[in-house]
Amino acid sequence: QVQLVESGGGLVQPGRSLRLACTTSRSLFRMNAMDWFRQAPGKERGFVASITNDGKTNYADSVKGRFTISRDYAQNTVYLEMNSLKPEDTAVYYCKASLPPPCIECKPIDAWGQGTLVTVSS
Repeated sequence: QVQLVESGGGLVQPGRSLRLACTTSRSLFRMNAMDWFRQAPGKERGFVASITNDGKTNYADSVKGRFTISRDYAQNTVYLEMNSLKPEDTAVYYCKASLPPPCIECKPIDAWGQGTLVTVSS
């Protein structure tokens, strides 16, 4: 089992920055991809950013140019640097790990953290 723990959430004023961290119980080399999702109050959980094992990154249009996903293999940690935060960014942010299936007939394995709350308000 892969354990994911998010941290770094809290209250921040609009326009400022915050960095979230996701620490995994396994090496990031074992992961096909690491993703960040978020769920705002009353909304569905949506994609925020991802980084694959080969370093390819992808971002939702709503955060492109403001958020940056990165990783630290030595610390088994994936980061989400959030800049120019807006009230619309308020949500619970979740880390997701995608692992390859254990066999050719198995489905890929996804692991989720419990989430960390980010509140953007003055």
